[in-house]
Amino acid sequence: MRARWPIALAALIAVWAAGGCGLSSAPGGRDDAAAASPVRPYDINPVPRDKVRDGGTLHWGLGDFPTQWNQNHIDGDVADVKTVMDALMPHPFRSDERGRVSIDTDYVTNARVTATSPHQVITYSINPRARWSDGKPITWMDFAAQWKALSGHDRAYRVDATIAYENIMSVGRGATDHEAVVTLAQPYNEWQGLFSPLYPASTNGTPDAFNANWVNKIPVTAGPFRLEKLDGKTKSVTVTRNDSWWGNRPKLDRIVFRAVPPDGMVRAFTKGEVDVFDVGPSADDYNRVRDAWDAVVRQAAGTEYRQITLNGESGALADPRVRQAVAMALDRQALIRLDLKGLGWPVVPLDNHFLMNSQHGYRSNAGALGTYNPARAGQLLDQAGWKTAGKTREKGGKPLALRFVIPSGMAASDTEAGVARLMLQKIGIRVDVKAVPFDDFFSKYLLAGDFDMTAFAYPSGPYPVSNAFDVYVNGENTKGDDMRWYSNLGRLGSKQIDQAMYRAGSSLDLAQVSDLVNAADRLLWEKTGVLPLYQCPQTVAVRSTLANVGANGFYDLKYEDIGFAA
Repeated sequence: MRARWPIALAALIAVWAAGGCGLSSAPGGRDDAAAASPVRPYDINPVPRDKVRDGGTLHWGLGDFPTQWNQNHIDGDVADVKTVMDALMPHPFRSDERGRVSIDTDYVTNARVTATSPHQVITYSINPRARWSDGKPITWMDFAAQWKALSGHDRAYRVDATIAYENIMSVGRGATDHEAVVTLAQPYNEWQGLFSPLYPASTNGTPDAFNANWVNKIPVTAGPFRLEKLDGKTKSVTVTRNDSWWGNRPKLDRIVFRAVPPDGMVRAFTKGEVDVFDVGPSADDYNRVRDAWDAVVRQAAGTEYRQITLNGESGALADPRVRQAVAMALDRQALIRLDLKGLGWPVVPLDNHFLMNSQHGYRSNAGALGTYNPARAGQLLDQAGWKTAGKTREKGGKPLALRFVIPSGMAASDTEAGVARLMLQKIGIRVDVKAVPFDDFFSKYLLAGDFDMTAFAYPSGPYPVSNAFDVYVNGENTKGDDMRWYSNLGRLGSKQIDQAMYRAGSSLDLAQVSDLVNAADRLLWEKTGVLPLYQCPQTVAVRSTLANVGANGFYDLKYEDIGFAA
């Protein structure tokens, strides 16, 4: 299974490249570490529905105005598309603030594993009241069409993700049109993430429809709100209460999503033109917006994590002892404190590659590799044959020098890399910081392997193995000794890691899944290709009376409950 094509991953990490960051039936197990974590899992001013007044218009600021509104398309898997489409499209399952998922009965009244041998079978009971905005019922045929589009069999569909869909053998009709029977070739315990969001069969029927029908258009919906207007001139999307909605009646009359240039967002908020927006990693914006009229800044642990990637195919870093030395020589606490300065967020290291601090099942697996220990780092370099020779160690007459590649024009990245350079200099590693054009950062450097070290943020989600698999999966042999690494930018993997991830993603004994995920994580720490730093905070500015919206972290907002407190 491969979660994302590399170009789709690029879109997800681009926002946070600059610096900072940007289950009832889910995997279970021990989660004391997450429960005791000092980071807030969500901050949305939760208010019961009967305490939220009816009516009103919410003005929601977007950082960009997308053109592709098919979230399953390679160009549509961006945060601003999700923000809008979550009000409009079906999701069979929803996540709570700890990443535990449960059925959304507005769309699916039941969903369960109905067979495990010879194949895993999942049966979805679709809510018979659920309808698309064109009047058609949501049926098993919508599930079947989405499987075929996202399976990867027809490359004309420019899909963002094929993970698990390529593992589906069939999607058939059950006892009625409102029952979908899904058969998988191999067991898969994160199946709740399938068909989310669900698009109608008309979208997935042909590659042309999939690729083009949602460009500058939102033709069909099935949510608590319906589309009123998509205006490219004003860069806004207006959605109104869906009077045909079969679930809880939305509290708001209308939501107006409007794209505002980043340098004008705080001003728009202070002028009352925007009621809610994601502040992002800017300490300046955070401090400016706190002083705005009727403002509350809500913060929670977000769904991205900042990390440093080491290129395992690059010179000295091919030796695991050198990578481990780099890990121990970097004071993660100091780097985190630097990145989060001025954001009012606690310095909490992330010690897991699959699970976030706030997430159900989280454990710290970093051990010695996550502990600042320059003395031990020096010993590892000695063992690897890199001997002290002045300020920079040498081996065979060559200096131990690494290139830290960052996007240009990003002061936070430049500062972060500069401090890391000073830390590594203390153990005899020379670091040359190389700033490259932002548009080239991913395509010409990271994807091409033209770097030794780099830093950015990866996305995370309620489905830890599915989310991270492609980042850590081993490369595939091509011609000669060449390897194709897909989205594994660190170019480090092993059959052992692959097998551990497969076990964690395929075990249907949910009591064991957390142990298996953490076992795979320990192998990644030993490999030392990606050094997690911290779970990025989510900082959202809202009006003081707004309820059930803000920094939601893993929690899936209930758009019908959003409104102004009575």
